[in-house]
Amino acid sequence: MKLLRYGPEGHEKPGLLDEQGVIRDASSLCADFTPAFFADGGIERLRGADLARLPVVEGKPRLGSCIAQPGNFVAIGLNYVQHAIETNAPIPAEPIIFNKAPSCLSGPNDPVILPRGSTKCDWEVEIALVIGRRALYVPDETALDYVAGYCVCNDVSEREMQLEHGGQWVKGKMFPTFGPLGPWLVTPDEIDDVQNLGLWLELNGKRIQDSSTSDMIFRLATIVSYVSRHVLLQPGDVITTGTPPGVGLGMKPERFLKPGDVMELGVQGLGTQKQTVLAFEDSALA
Repeated sequence: MKLLRYGPEGHEKPGLLDEQGVIRDASSLCADFTPAFFADGGIERLRGADLARLPVVEGKPRLGSCIAQPGNFVAIGLNYVQHAIETNAPIPAEPIIFNKAPSCLSGPNDPVILPRGSTKCDWEVEIALVIGRRALYVPDETALDYVAGYCVCNDVSEREMQLEHGGQWVKGKMFPTFGPLGPWLVTPDEIDDVQNLGLWLELNGKRIQDSSTSDMIFRLATIVSYVSRHVLLQPGDVITTGTPPGVGLGMKPERFLKPGDVMELGVQGLGTQKQTVLAFEDSALA
């Protein structure tokens, strides 16, 4: 299944994408794709639904983040071999964990807004996962059994704030619109091998990230297991799992986002995103 949320920001409705690529309104089956939905076995209930009986959503509505109100938004840094090399960072011996704020979630095609004073805003295509049930000290061997689904994430990062202002990375990771998620959440049964998926990003029509989840230093099962040693993962929590090479920080000379830039990105089997970059003063946040 492919779960999505559509409609105006703050008023999204739950939907499902059928086999013909048509959005079906699922609001008769659940209120929203919240932590409570996942905790209460919502996905299993949806499996019994006849999609052909659900109303068709006409036109091309705005898509919101494919899940709502996660309690935790966990991220993994430097998790691709070639990305570590391009940024002159040592290969981590253990996963690097940081947080993104749930408030930074946005729709897959919503604008990305530069913070005031931003000079080094960067892109990062990633595969993210959503936790389906309570996970604490789970072993590698069964860790993926705790995953409700996978989706595309752009881990937008302001590098000056992240790396040059002291303290933790979160300063450059949590601004509103820095976590586009979706277009949909794809359940694991639709993915043959999550460790062999292509992922890519294009900036203004030029492909600059083009890799595979096979280049990960720590596999997805290891990430879920490792994170569950340090935090009680709850249904609806998001973990985004690192980016491949091709970020602006790794270019020579470095290249960062400016107003008017357009990012298009995707992960094999999980759909695509497209975002235009706005200055803070030109955005709805101002």
